[in-house]
Amino acid sequence: MPRLSEVIAALDALWPPARAEQWDAVGTVCGDPDAEVRGVLFAVDPVQQIADEAVELGVQLVVAHHPLYLRGTTTVAAGHFKGRVVHTLIKNDIALHVAHTNADTADPGVSDALAAALGLKVLRPLVPDPTDPSGRRGLGRICEPEHPETLAAFAERAARLLPATAQGIRLAGDPDAPVRTVAVSGGSGDSLFDAVRAAGVDAFLTADLRHHPASEATERSPLGLVDAAHWATEWPWCAQAAAQLDEISDRHGWDLRVHVSSTVTDPWSSHTASLSSSPGAPN
Repeated sequence: MPRLSEVIAALDALWPPARAEQWDAVGTVCGDPDAEVRGVLFAVDPVQQIADEAVELGVQLVVAHHPLYLRGTTTVAAGHFKGRVVHTLIKNDIALHVAHTNADTADPGVSDALAAALGLKVLRPLVPDPTDPSGRRGLGRICEPEHPETLAAFAERAARLLPATAQGIRLAGDPDAPVRTVAVSGGSGDSLFDAVRAAGVDAFLTADLRHHPASEATERSPLGLVDAAHWATEWPWCAQAAAQLDEISDRHGWDLRVHVSSTVTDPWSSHTASLSSSPGAPN
């Protein structure tokens, strides 16, 4: 069996920590470098549900996409929910490793997994990494569907193929507009609107679209917006990452048991459709 340090070295080769954004917090949160690893669990969020699932599965490593301590901390006391996660993991000899923005920009990265889940052909990065001579790394992806379709049909495709969440899929723009090219970005993507407009795509699928950026985007161009849940747009990466580690395990003869959590850790738990009349309309 490999030691934790060997598995982490393999993960860092896939997603080098140096390629993470400066504000990010990636890498190993807890774990003994000399401990043996027999099983690994991939998940989006390092929350208590995932820690409990790791204990139940008997794995020795959790690989999460989102950081546990993005802004640092002064305590890991179990009286705090994040500290309780750390206590659960350490008490059960489970390490935690994070690959966040270094996985976003990787080749393949989070947006490649999202495009694959949607059945889209990746053409190039939305925001290329200037340090990559191959031009394959970077934030987001510019893609095309197998056949042109309407914006409504593309949104329906996302609703059908992405993991189900309480939010579902929100749509802005003309539902009958043709979609021939699409930009996708896993996670919160409204900071990428300038790049999306410059790319000249017909639609942009991402998550966490805020009112003002979305309003301005639809006023400035006929761009169609497809807003999915943050967790749903990043969960496909877990399966992609697990397959990458499986291949490494087979190559090295590690015989790791690699799992992908299907626990929905999206924070929104239910959705109620609006029932009132439009402003000014009779009830």
